Amino acid sequence: MNSFESKKDLQAQLMKVIDPLRPFYQEGAKGRLTLGSHGTVYSESTREVEAYLRPLWGLGPYFVDEKDNLLEEYLIGIIAGTDPSNPDYWGTITDFDQLIVEMAALSTFLLLNKEKTWDKLTETQQENLYQWLIAVNKRKVPDNNWHFFRVLVNIAMKKCGRSYSQEKIEEDFAAINSFYKGKGWYSDGPDTQVDYYVSFAIHYYSLIYAHFMEKEDPKRVKVIKERATDFAQTFKYWFDAKGEALPFGRSLTYRFAQVSFFSALVFANVEALPWGEIKGIISRHLKNWFEQDIFSTDGLLTVGYHYENLVFAEGYNGPGSPYWALKSFLLLAVSDDHPYWQAKTTELTIEKETLPLPIARNFFQYNKDHSHLQAFPAGQFINNQSHAHAKYSKFVYSSKFGFSVPKSNYWYYEGAFDNTLALSKEDHYFRTKGLDQSYEILDDRIIHYWDPFEDVAIKSTIVPLENCHVRIHEIQTKSALTVNDGGFAVPLEGQVPSSQKLLAQAISSVGASTIEGINGFKKADIVKTEPNTNLLYPLTVLPYLTTKLETGHHCLISLISGTLPNETIIKPEITMTETSVLIKQKDQSWTITIE
Repeated sequence: MNSFESKKDLQAQLMKVIDPLRPFYQEGAKGRLTLGSHGTVYSESTREVEAYLRPLWGLGPYFVDEKDNLLEEYLIGIIAGTDPSNPDYWGTITDFDQLIVEMAALSTFLLLNKEKTWDKLTETQQENLYQWLIAVNKRKVPDNNWHFFRVLVNIAMKKCGRSYSQEKIEEDFAAINSFYKGKGWYSDGPDTQVDYYVSFAIHYYSLIYAHFMEKEDPKRVKVIKERATDFAQTFKYWFDAKGEALPFGRSLTYRFAQVSFFSALVFANVEALPWGEIKGIISRHLKNWFEQDIFSTDGLLTVGYHYENLVFAEGYNGPGSPYWALKSFLLLAVSDDHPYWQAKTTELTIEKETLPLPIARNFFQYNKDHSHLQAFPAGQFINNQSHAHAKYSKFVYSSKFGFSVPKSNYWYYEGAFDNTLALSKEDHYFRTKGLDQSYEILDDRIIHYWDPFEDVAIKSTIVPLENCHVRIHEIQTKSALTVNDGGFAVPLEGQVPSSQKLLAQAISSVGASTIEGINGFKKADIVKTEPNTNLLYPLTVLPYLTTKLETGHHCLISLISGTLPNETIIKPEITMTETSVLIKQKDQSWTITIE
């Protein structure tokens, strides 16, 4: 079994990912790979270029020490792709062009291997490559992590001895700095988006900049390293003790890119955590991912998460997009004598089992042995992307039970509405929480204020407890409603379980999902959801509570848990008065004021 700890381990694992690609380099066009047929918001031609360039995230670091005939293949492909007279020319880029994204991998490849790449080109070939890349300075980019693509292009050209725009570098860093929230955390442009792009984009590219520009720009590099160090202290709360990362947000098909920030720390020589802890996070994470069903039968990385799945994919997920995951192999560019390679792996160090982190719009919670991570986000959302409600706005996300995305919202079972309140006016066309109107992340609870319909206002208070949590929904409605509150989805293993009147539980080898109605609900049930809606398990069942509400003010209370096979629910005492809900568990108590 590969330990994913030594440099040789990681080099060998990278080649296991790369080797199935080799036949595709020999099929016709240079500078392009055709890996599949499903569509994207960008053209087929761009999909082919993306598939060709993204493996460079892993191969670029690999070529620093190792030889492979793919290096020659890439030189040929780059020459063809940047030559306007060549039939395989990649094309002139336009505003907001997907090819700008792929310039980052190419620029990093040049920075890592200048003597083996740029210096091998003729003057004409260098000029073609330069003109193709530097055109980014005249193009518009989205106001998010894309600003870094221009930064990488410009410093690559600087290091290759060509003219570049310091003005654009300053302009882009000014935009990036405007995203900074403190304690190492950024948003990816809009305030409502705090996800993996903070780690595998903004910090990752910052650390590449720090590595190559430390002498020329020491002041900015110092800030970059300080912020990365601060970020590491709480970003480690996105991983459980077994190496599974929190499934949350967009671009999850990039899979083990989730750990690439830690690889970039090694590359930039920033010991933000002890090297042994960083090594443990990286090695456990990669081991976990390579135990999942993430490859096609011919060995290609698929679009999906724990299994191949186009249902949850974004419009920018092409057949070659998942090779963004190879960003995690950046540490292969680090010399053999780096202390990371000598360090012994250590366990994840979690100082406290709950971490309210308002600056990151999240609240994190572990179980006792840190094998199960849950996150309770608030105030998060994304525009113009698929399944935004499911990816950002559920009440809780789990490293063991994952989350689900809907296939439709007409019938409840089609929506796979786990860990969210789904409301309907006619028993179909269900709506769930999107962007909060306002929210609070306190030391012991999370509060959402939201309105699924114009005439419905809801205050949802979530109280995380040990091995469970309480939801208190105060609903003011001017219309009759059907209201369903979903628990955790679990894999279906046999028959759909039966439920009691106000208690539903589904038990699987992964763990148990339990939901109990405390106040206001009429019935508990379990629904078999549509296949391929959950990111971790292809077929799941979902325990839920349901009730019908007339116009007026209502208070619904539920108790929800997702427990592992060796855990039991420590059931709290929950009592109500006219103005409050009292919760007691062990020696702790909570008082929730209600209207």
